[in-house]
Amino acid sequence: MTDQTTYSVPDGILGLTGPVAWPDKGTLPLRRDLAHIALASRFLVAHYAVPSILHIGDAPSPLLRSTSGDEDVLLILEPGATFEALDITNTWVWGCVGPDGPSGYVKRSAFAQ
Repeated sequence: MTDQTTYSVPDGILGLTGPVAWPDKGTLPLRRDLAHIALASRFLVAHYAVPSILHIGDAPSPLLRSTSGDEDVLLILEPGATFEALDITNTWVWGCVGPDGPSGYVKRSAFAQ
């Protein structure tokens, strides 16, 4: 089940204005190749995405910092919780709880159909 969320494109000129402190992995919905559209005025990446809203299914599901191991649990998403999906593969969904994070990976099978 998906819902539509509206995020506005930042106003004004976007540009390179100097060094930017890069946050720790798992905080903001930001990767070197992709970021949440709400971060467009703060970080320069190759692509920005407007999220698709998904809902966690009937069982709690971990939000993981990376796909390499289950030991990187950032938090547990409760059944019915909303998740802003930014990148979906056959196995994983990368996204966030909101534009201010946290961000990470959830198994695709965890979402309601």
